[in-house]
Amino acid sequence: MKKIINPYIETENGNCFGCSPKNKQGLQMEFLEDGDFIISKWDPKAHLSGFKNILHGGIQTAILDEIACWVIFVKCQTSGVTTALNAKFRNAAFTDKGLLTVRAQLISQEKKFANIHAEILDENGKVCSEADVQYMIFPAEMARKKFGYPGIESFYE
Repeated sequence: MKKIINPYIETENGNCFGCSPKNKQGLQMEFLEDGDFIISKWDPKAHLSGFKNILHGGIQTAILDEIACWVIFVKCQTSGVTTALNAKFRNAAFTDKGLLTVRAQLISQEKKFANIHAEILDENGKVCSEADVQYMIFPAEMARKKFGYPGIESFYE
């Protein structure tokens, strides 16, 4: 597994709800690359629960969208925006039972669109939720100029 660096921390995009370590109310996700997968080992916080100690479905959806975005950054080597997200909730994801594993992989990439499959797994590897996410992806030059994409080399040491 290879650690992915967050090159956005010290930029105008450095307060992202999903990935910024500076956003104290955010998810503070960190990422690894493992073959075709982007992975995050994520420790859910109690204040993100919905019913009892179950991770709120809206938060799960945000997590799935966030990791899909990092697939775009790393695997597609550009930036983009979510155009569709179809989430399915399979099993409870608890906020008090340890780390969750979040993983995503690129399923297909066309000229303007990329399709990603993302999952949240519990501490035993059981799928809690999953999503098929479609991103509209930008040409490299537009990604750099309009969206501050720093280039693939910025994501690794």
